[in-house]
Amino acid sequence: MTTTDGAPAQDFMAIPDRPRGLLIVDLGTQYAQLIARRLREAGTWCEIFPASKALAAAEEMDLAGIVLSGGPASVYADDAPDVPEGLLEMGVPVLGICYGMQWMSRTLGGTVEGTGQREFGHTEIRMGEHAGKLLAGLGSETVVWMSHGDKVTALPAGFRTVASSETCVHAAIANDEKGFYGVQFHPEVSHSVRGQELLANFVLDVCGLPGDWKADSIAEREIAKVKELVGETGEVVLGLSGGVDSAVAAVIVHRAIGDRLHCIFVDNGLLRKGERELVEHAFRDHVGLDLTTVDAADRFVSKLAGVTDPERKRKIIGHEFVEIFREEAKRFKDARFLGQGTLYPDVIESVAAHGGNTAVIKSHHNVGGLPEDLEMELVEPLRELFKDEVRQVGRYLGLDERILMRQPFPGPGLAVRIAGDITPERLDLLREADAITTAEIESAGAHANLWQYFAVLLPVKSVGVMGDARTYESACALRIVESLDGMTADWGYLDRDLLRRISNRIINEVRGINRVVLDVSSKPPSTIEWE
Repeated sequence: MTTTDGAPAQDFMAIPDRPRGLLIVDLGTQYAQLIARRLREAGTWCEIFPASKALAAAEEMDLAGIVLSGGPASVYADDAPDVPEGLLEMGVPVLGICYGMQWMSRTLGGTVEGTGQREFGHTEIRMGEHAGKLLAGLGSETVVWMSHGDKVTALPAGFRTVASSETCVHAAIANDEKGFYGVQFHPEVSHSVRGQELLANFVLDVCGLPGDWKADSIAEREIAKVKELVGETGEVVLGLSGGVDSAVAAVIVHRAIGDRLHCIFVDNGLLRKGERELVEHAFRDHVGLDLTTVDAADRFVSKLAGVTDPERKRKIIGHEFVEIFREEAKRFKDARFLGQGTLYPDVIESVAAHGGNTAVIKSHHNVGGLPEDLEMELVEPLRELFKDEVRQVGRYLGLDERILMRQPFPGPGLAVRIAGDITPERLDLLREADAITTAEIESAGAHANLWQYFAVLLPVKSVGVMGDARTYESACALRIVESLDGMTADWGYLDRDLLRRISNRIINEVRGINRVVLDVSSKPPSTIEWE
């Protein structure tokens, strides 16, 4: 077997199921997945587990180091995570972030106090004379992101202070002999100017990892895992939406089992304009996959009639998708597997990470909508990957850039971009407004640095004037988003003339919409999608 560039592929049997890497202990932060992404960027495999499962996971892993996340609790509180002290006895380096640093300090004999002096936002820290491996190369000063009330007031034995701020003496601490480090700030967020360098120092210099978690190793490992899971005779039915996630998942599964992969594209009536034709042409004619299109528009729209709660919408859509896949699977002799393009952010937002303390944000149709009696084993080769990793893997596998760089489209489709009732008429309104938005942004070349750009139909009407006559019609919002991974995002502001063209075209060409507004909210506190 060879890779897409003609080089010999790594022997499947030589690829470990879980490579040497880091354990992230989720202590209740919303940033656990962001820590994972940053560590992956530094070139290492990592996994997230809650405190309750962390020690068992550490004992099973080929462990190179541990990262203790931040969290909202106080180490003295009754509801503080019960972190097993055995994590500090594994013989590997440990990095404590914010709460993680406080827990480690207190556990090893230091003191943590709520001093009443909180520190939030951008903060300048100064490095000590001998900053050591963790802070190497960061200079004498740098700006970091603080978010804490409690802080370490006395260090455990063997630790020294390696960085301080005006209000936090122990902003970073180190025990070089044991390889234990703590930072009171959050290096994983982009607001910490050199946070990625700090994390790379931990991965490469402290833990001694080679930094070889790259697209080629990810792809070959996932191909091997699918091949082992499905076996020599199993068949996979995979829901292909046409987006980058399901496309890359399909190619991985196809590389593993060939024509035993059967892709199902469901036209659920919630698609963007021209989506069905594009998917059929791209994947059946060019990629060469076995693709069946199921026309289920009436089925989905009728099930959604009168449903306005976003979670119910997602659950209904997820249920119908799975039912269709189960129905289609009956056509194949040994289709015991359901393939999906589930990503790590989907899992994190749908459930507390691996049963941990992180709050549920929203259900994703391919995670929260699955029935207990599925009767099919899931094949999800992207389940622990972020969007940027997926694109890198797709590029390695030779997928067309036009597929790889398509803007993300939610599995529930336009149903979560229509706030309120789902009706054929409202779907038509949004489809046209969205097509205009996309066409104008792309024709102007303004999409290159955007994560997503789309229209949302609002559940309100407003008064307008057209041709000297009064109108009372729907309003739509433009959602223009800048992001690297979809986990955090900011709103993008387009050129004024471009915004004017989009607004004028929607109001003039989409009969039923007389007002266009611009969404200027970031994630967090908002989400990218409205529902």
